Amino acid sequence: MRKLWRLLLTLLLLVPPIAWFLYKPVRVLAPQLLGLVCVKETVCVDDVARAAEAAELYDGALRFILANVGDLQKPPRVVFCATDSCYSAFGLAKPTAHTTWVGIIVGPRGWEPHYVRHEMIHHLQIEQLGLLKLGPIRRWRAPEWFIEGMAYYLSDDPRGMLEEPYRTYRRRFQEWYRSVDHQRLWELAKEL
Repeated sequence: MRKLWRLLLTLLLLVPPIAWFLYKPVRVLAPQLLGLVCVKETVCVDDVARAAEAAELYDGALRFILANVGDLQKPPRVVFCATDSCYSAFGLAKPTAHTTWVGIIVGPRGWEPHYVRHEMIHHLQIEQLGLLKLGPIRRWRAPEWFIEGMAYYLSDDPRGMLEEPYRTYRRRFQEWYRSVDHQRLWELAKEL
């Protein structure tokens, strides 16, 4: 019995460092270990000179989501990276923005209101619909056209032309959204 407890304790102690190195987005939970500064619980930056800008992007996106999309159960932590090296420290390559179940990472080219709103919509989707993402395995409880189409359409993304398949996803979501009772949005999404 004592060996079992030692084994369990050892495993418990090893899981956090293994996750830190193998699933780098989990670093959102403790970005200070990478040298980032959290200016409030939900906003962390690698460039303190841009902290006010990051906080305004966050607050503006949060207000927008609450007024136009839905209530968040728990507003996400967002890490704002002004440099590519910061963004890549989270294991990410596309330098705009990324949402995981642990938070949002905004890259150097993602410091725009529509990108932050887009990612907050993904966070809301995780809260409402669930998400399983383990390495390359990603399973939403809704189709991809709904997930991405909703984020592009409801974020008020100003880009008229998106590359495919996102342009089609946005159009398909828009058509679906116009035909449903918005009060039942999440219930109907679960039926897709």
